[in-house]
Amino acid sequence: MKLKEGFILRTVGTNHLVVPVGARTVDFRCLITLNETGAFLWQQLQEERTAEQLVAALLEEYEVTPEQAAADVAAFVTKLQEADLLV
Repeated sequence: MKLKEGFILRTVGTNHLVVPVGARTVDFRCLITLNETGAFLWQQLQEERTAEQLVAALLEEYEVTPEQAAADVAAFVTKLQEADLLV
């Protein structure tokens, strides 16, 4: 899975915001705020990644259990799919 083109992540202070750019602004008229973990996963999804690769990246970056990392990835991916942000 990979993020669709036309969205950028901006960090303003401690806030991580996903905003549409270009033609995406016509169809997607809101901002998405992410926590630190969400911003990390967003960056990972700039390239093609599997859920297993995302879990491995979380485990390498954060002190979490494999179960928690898998649950976090599943929840994040579900939200992205609901918002139609994945290719």
